[in-house]
Amino acid sequence: MSRKRIRPVEETNMENHKNGDTASCSREDSPVFASICKEAPFSDEPGALVEADDCNYNMKISLEMACSGHAPRRVRVYADGIYDLFHQGHARQLMQAKNIFPNVYLIVGVCNDELTHSKKGRTVMTDSERYDAVRHCRYVDEVVRDAPWELDDEFIEKHKIDFVAHDDIPYMTDEADDVYAKLKAKGMFVATQRTEGVSTSDIVARIVKDYDIYVRRNLARGYSAKELNVSFLNEKKFRLQNKFDDLKDKGKRVIENFGEKRIDMISKWEEKSRDFIDAFLLLFGRDGRLSTIWNEGKGRLMQALSPPASPKRDGSPNSSNSSGCDNDEDSTSPPPKKAGRYDFSRGNHYVSDDYSDDDEVQQRSK
Repeated sequence: MSRKRIRPVEETNMENHKNGDTASCSREDSPVFASICKEAPFSDEPGALVEADDCNYNMKISLEMACSGHAPRRVRVYADGIYDLFHQGHARQLMQAKNIFPNVYLIVGVCNDELTHSKKGRTVMTDSERYDAVRHCRYVDEVVRDAPWELDDEFIEKHKIDFVAHDDIPYMTDEADDVYAKLKAKGMFVATQRTEGVSTSDIVARIVKDYDIYVRRNLARGYSAKELNVSFLNEKKFRLQNKFDDLKDKGKRVIENFGEKRIDMISKWEEKSRDFIDAFLLLFGRDGRLSTIWNEGKGRLMQALSPPASPKRDGSPNSSNSSGCDNDEDSTSPPPKKAGRYDFSRGNHYVSDDYSDDDEVQQRSK
């Protein structure tokens, strides 16, 4: 006889998700994973009311019974706070409260704006925003709106609270030194640990410290100066600073892009450099095109400026009619006879005669 294997709820839900079916997150089908499938209900909504009706509060659960895991029903643990700017410190506190006992049903109370502002001061988020932030935490099973500052017996009976979880630091009021003193005396208080280094006050201090940066960012996103409670002069100053920052960012991006492309540019230049040199030599080298054009032009210019030689007469030494001789001295003819000179006598007597240099020497020797 074969036994049918019963698959756990989480495996069934995963298979339904893979097949495209909507996994059921109701309390009956998946009580363990209900808080991570949808937001936690408020205390006056049907889901929370059904859970309260099913709880037999007459069956009291002691601290030893809850720690041992032998409680006859789910242990109802209550945690309260302001939960402004819901952060990881809040989430860790609720995680501790959820896991402080086996099988815990965690109820979280959130104070409204009126009570919070009168007791602690102004909040950043409204009470509706804080309610919604807490109900979307995966560890929370139920949210109580308009939670009281001090817990009385009527409130504990109404919500069937077994234990209250909070850090062990005394919270003083005008009437008492510690609002959780009575619960501690009854054994209904369990302590959680605070997360050091983070709190709502720390986050607000960071915002105040970097006020200019956040205002400039929101102005750039489209918020008006009136919405940010910024004066006219400060608005102009912040907008001018935003423009300068944009210019710096653009310049930085240009430099970064140039740095990335610089290596590519150098490699491409090395590849093309030989082509550039060859083209340069083809134009400006000794045998380049420009040199050839220049030489041809210069030759044409010299030919235009130098006229051809005049024709030679017959009988000239270089004439073709003259007889050729091997000796240049024999081929040359005697120089022509000098023209006559004119001599004026003392009596202005004009004498004209042809004579040579030899005759003149003979006359002087006489």
